[in-house]
Formats: sequence, structure tokens, C-alpha cells
Amino acid sequence: MKKFGRSIVLASASPRRKELLHQAGIRVRVMPSRAEECLKKKTAAALVKALSCRKAETVAALQKPGTVVIGADTVVAADGNILGKPKDKEDACRMLRSLSGKTHAVYTGVTIILCGERQVSFYEKTEVSVYPLTEEEIQAYVETGEPFDKAGAYGIQGAFGAYIQGLRGDYTNVVGLPLGRTVWELKHLLEEKENGL
Repeated sequence: MKKFGRSIVLASASPRRKELLHQAGIRVRVMPSRAEECLKKKTAAALVKALSCRKAETVAALQKPGTVVIGADTVVAADGNILGKPKDKEDACRMLRSLSGKTHAVYTGVTIILCGERQVSFYEKTEVSVYPLTEEEIQAYVETGEPFDKAGAYGIQGAFGAYIQGLRGDYTNVVGLPLGRTVWELKHLLEEKENGL
């Protein structure tokens, strides 16, 4: 993989996002954004783009020119509701009940900033179908502790993967970062800089 030859900062505490970038050969420095995550937007797509932008801009303000900052945010949209991270066990159970036996959408917004120069924001959507869950399965999954730092109260890459009936779109988007699109946009942003566009 082509090395980008720049300092890259991930404006996220998500170990899954860092791991995805590492899998692609991209080493990042982690600097979680302290940006507030409560924004009112009409759609999940608008919300994740705005939140990823806010996170990236907050961290970019602390960086040297030429540093690359990547910010991301993920939500689940189900039955007209936007689901972020659950507040407690009951909230996690409620979210999982709403996903049981249905198809929902996972949206991840990504903002990449080349500090002092330019930025790009985009989002990806993946549709995920979940098998019907029993109350016992929901309770047992919540007791693992896995749901609490994840939008929609589940991690597709963990134990909940056993309940996934199928998906349409980018699997890594559901994990928390649409990896292929992120790498492509990063490469394109830096090529534009090199070519003076």
C-alpha cells in the first residue's frame, strides 16, 4: 500500500476505527475529539456528516498545517428513529428489540481534513438485516457489555454477528469506518494537493 508520508490523526477513541486503518497499512495517532455529539438534524446522513465534521475540525484546530485529521461518526436508523450509543442496559435492550427481525440502516459520516488547506466529508449507508431475537438472547448479549460503546447497541464484528441475517453495502461501515471509501478519499485529497488542484 502506498504510504501517505504525512502525520495522520484519528479524531476518535474507537479502537475499531484505529484497527481498520491499521489493517490498511495506515498508522495513525489517536486524539479523541471532545466535540459535543448532540446535534439536531433531520436525517441520519446529515447528522453523521455534521458530527464527523465537528469532531475532525475540533482536533484539526490543534494540529500543524499539513497534518491529516480523520473524524467519523456512526448511527443506526431504524423505524424512523436514530439510535446512537445506549445509555444503560434498558436502553440497549430497547434498541436491540427494535432491530430484531428487521432491516435497519447504518450510517457513518467521515470528514478528512488536510490542515490549513482543504477537507472532504461524505457518508456511507449499509443496510443490515437481523434475525428475530428472543428476550433471553437480548438479555444475554447485553450482559456481555459489548453494546455500550456502539451505535445501535451492537457490534457486527463481535458476538452479535451470529444474529446478522445479511447486509447490503460495506461491512466495514457497520464496524465504524467505511475503509475502502476512506482510503480512496484520503488518497484523492492528497493527490489533489500534490497536483496543485
